[in-house]
Amino acid sequence: MTPLHQGPRIYNLFPTLLGPIDAWEKHLPAITAMGFNWVFLNPFHYPGSSGSLYAVKDHYRLHPAVQGKGKGSPDVRIRRFIAAAGNAGLKVMMDLIVNHTATDSELVAKHPDWYARGTDGKIRSPFAVDPDTGSVTVWEDLAEIDYSGRLARTEILAYWNALVSHYVRLGFRGFRCDAAYKLPGAVWKELIGTARAADPDLCFFAETLGAQQQEVDQLRPAGFDYFFNSAKWWDFRARWLLDQYEQFRHVAPSIAFPETHDTERLSAASGGSERESRFWYLFAACFSSGVMMPIGYELGFRRPLHVVKTRPEDWEEPAFDISGFVGEVNRMKAAAAVLNEEGPQECFTAIDDHLVGLLRRSQQGPQRAVSLINPDPEQEREFAGAQLADVMRCASAGIREITPPQQGGWPMDSIRIAPRSIRIFAAD
Repeated sequence: MTPLHQGPRIYNLFPTLLGPIDAWEKHLPAITAMGFNWVFLNPFHYPGSSGSLYAVKDHYRLHPAVQGKGKGSPDVRIRRFIAAAGNAGLKVMMDLIVNHTATDSELVAKHPDWYARGTDGKIRSPFAVDPDTGSVTVWEDLAEIDYSGRLARTEILAYWNALVSHYVRLGFRGFRCDAAYKLPGAVWKELIGTARAADPDLCFFAETLGAQQQEVDQLRPAGFDYFFNSAKWWDFRARWLLDQYEQFRHVAPSIAFPETHDTERLSAASGGSERESRFWYLFAACFSSGVMMPIGYELGFRRPLHVVKTRPEDWEEPAFDISGFVGEVNRMKAAAAVLNEEGPQECFTAIDDHLVGLLRRSQQGPQRAVSLINPDPEQEREFAGAQLADVMRCASAGIREITPPQQGGWPMDSIRIAPRSIRIFAAD
């Protein structure tokens, strides 16, 4: 596998935490040093009255916190940042939100027929139903776009096609498609197809967290390059994650993450445990084709990334610094072909075993990788070297450990896995 076919290793740069766009560039050397190949920007557009990044009022103006006092047009400043990222070896993606706008968006006034209506005739807000509790969350600051009418759909897609083309001209190489499962696959197919007709190398990433399987299946013809999976919530016992992996991989490869802007900071949940942050990043990197983490994860930040309130004043003193470790993990991932594709993956240990063993196989060649995961926070576990060779179906001499940093010579009679840690082995 050539570097051109490496999976995405994404660093999520949260715009309002850094403030004016001219201040973003100074973070690029650290991102590159950690071995990332993509930068993801949450919405940086002008928001509606709620102030939420995801309630966009004007797609062509900058958020006031991003605008700052800098001079130059938004386009010039965005293009300058993306060019600097490119010089640092990084592609840049942005959020593409086509399911809704702010309730006070200029589009509501100009094109009221584009929006879904409730039984009372008022513009409808999008909502979500918790499958476990049945509770309903309604986003009152958002106006849901209606794609059911053929004429309106044509007009709406023309607007989004123009928006995508505009930002591609500024240098964006990818789009994270927010709540992708909320739209018909046919809509995405047309939008993605139009964009790719002009630029075949564009990448589209579907945010599908919380989606039902049928909602994901209907995206099959859309042409997405990657989905985001739910690996963060695995308990290392239940079957659901591997079932999801198997179902999703036939649609598109997936991206795992230890936290996002939508979740609690892991460092806050763990009480500032550096070991937990190392453990979850390594697991995310070895489980899926892609991996993503938000700004501050490497420094143990605890304050949540808030879509309304976060500002540069929320920058924290580091609780720890695992930047070097993240870089080693990313370089390990980049160098192991089998970790950059969504080949078959199975658990070869029993559900009641203390150790969790995952075998991942390439679809492009004979490569295989095994992750030996010890989720126990206190007890060391062991795994027989001969058993590993049996699982990987090769001689011990054909196996190499790729865990960063290397933990000893191979072959060995017994492999020790420290509490709350992972060891990874590969064979060609």
